[in-house]
Amino acid sequence: MSVDEREHARHEAGAEVGVGAGADTSAPEPKIRDIEDRPLHEIISIAAPTVVTMTSYTLMQFIDALMVSRIGPEPVYVAAQGNGGVVAWFPMAGILGLTGVVNTFVSQHLGAGRPEAGAAYAWNALWLSVAAWILVMVPIAIFSPDIFSGMAWVIETAGGGAVESANAELQMPLQVSYARIILLGGVFTICGRAVGHYFYGIHRPLVVMIAALAGNIGNVLANTVLIFGEAGWPADAETQPVLGALSSAASSVAAFLNVPAMGVAGAGWGTVAGSAIEFVIPMAVFLSPAFVRKFGTLKRVRPSMGPLRDLMRVGWPAGAMFANEVLCWMYLLTVLIPAAGVRAGDDQAVHNTAGWVGLRYMHLSFMPAVGVSIAMTAIVGKCMGMRRADLAASRTWLGLRIALAYMGTCALVFFFFRADLVGFLAPETMTDAERARLIAVGSSVMIAAAVFQVFDALAIVLSGALRGAGDTVWPGVATIVLSWTCIVGGGHALIAFAPDLGSVGPWIGASSFITLLGLSLLWRFVAGGWRSIELVRSEDQEGVRSGVDEPGSDAA
Repeated sequence: MSVDEREHARHEAGAEVGVGAGADTSAPEPKIRDIEDRPLHEIISIAAPTVVTMTSYTLMQFIDALMVSRIGPEPVYVAAQGNGGVVAWFPMAGILGLTGVVNTFVSQHLGAGRPEAGAAYAWNALWLSVAAWILVMVPIAIFSPDIFSGMAWVIETAGGGAVESANAELQMPLQVSYARIILLGGVFTICGRAVGHYFYGIHRPLVVMIAALAGNIGNVLANTVLIFGEAGWPADAETQPVLGALSSAASSVAAFLNVPAMGVAGAGWGTVAGSAIEFVIPMAVFLSPAFVRKFGTLKRVRPSMGPLRDLMRVGWPAGAMFANEVLCWMYLLTVLIPAAGVRAGDDQAVHNTAGWVGLRYMHLSFMPAVGVSIAMTAIVGKCMGMRRADLAASRTWLGLRIALAYMGTCALVFFFFRADLVGFLAPETMTDAERARLIAVGSSVMIAAAVFQVFDALAIVLSGALRGAGDTVWPGVATIVLSWTCIVGGGHALIAFAPDLGSVGPWIGASSFITLLGLSLLWRFVAGGWRSIELVRSEDQEGVRSGVDEPGSDAA
């Protein structure tokens, strides 16, 4: 009888998940039969807090964009924040993809009955994050003016002429400043997400949710003070009483602290403040006496070669995939779309702003699906640790149906209410002609987004499920090949051969990428190669796989 057959026979008999040596037995795992009988309950218990966490990030970004859009009448502030943010997010995405597999290893060890083995992965992910911040993010912050200058040159080249406008001159220093702030303060973001994946892996997502909500509240409060200073949020206290009260309080704080209005830079520092809060809370729980006793979170503090090798071996494809995807989307939003606007004879800032307005609404659709994806990584990882690929598959299909229903609904909203949605984020002080043009371009973006929503749900959820099983190389390669072919290659081709489409051309390329990626990951999951991947050994095998020493060992 094979190992899988033995495990399945034990689970069908209702045996409890084994517990490794030194594990806390005060709270035994539920019987597998109980887990099988409540699949929706299991998914909701893990996914709901994770979805709330991801949605809170989206709302924070949305509120940031709304606040920034009220700085002044020029249509550059949202674009400057978006461009600066995506340049900063590019190196962070690679790091977060690499350390995100902490969830995979922690959940698989949890399923194998050795939850205490997971802390080593969290510590090593933290050390990797700090090293990457020093070696990668800080240098990019230093040379960010050169990066944006190079991007401006590419826009001129692709657009067929030099970009000379007051908007372009105003936008450049704003996006450089925002990118630098986010990069220098990004150590809190990458470390907070690394330790957050530990809590996802041990199925304690409420810790991350509470930290994210607290961080987002801190971000909004800091934004209100730092963006507008003593002037306060430009809200009418009679028609907007909540915003009016918040604006009045923030104005008083700014006056007391003598804080000037910092504009877009203030939004950057507000994000850093929120990220710091989001890191401190889960780290405090991770180091708490209860977790030290139950999960041995202080046993493996120093860098360890085994977990480091595992994170690099399984995490590098995910890191490359995330970084590449952000790079291609950055190229789309900061180069191709402005270039398409120039080629069509429009102001590049209108197309750039329309793209970022559309993306803010796309975040509202795909970030909850990302929450389901993270939950799928944790659930599939635990099932694979228990040697139950059948449970992993059934949970994935259930999670996918939830994401498809939500993002399908978003597609209908995007299509039927596109003009109203774009108009809501248009600067209030724009002229009627500027506003009409922004809504016209933005509405086309919303239609493109509506087209690929269902396929995006496929790609997001299935990539998380495959990551939980340890299948990261194939999805990474598929993402890289399709993104460069469709977004970059297709975008340039449409600008050159169909210039009348304007920025709709590059969005057609982006829609093609998401559609093909969703279908390819669906094929990969159905093919079932992930079922045979073994990252950790079952509890009845001697030793601990992947370089994690037996509990109590002080090897580093």
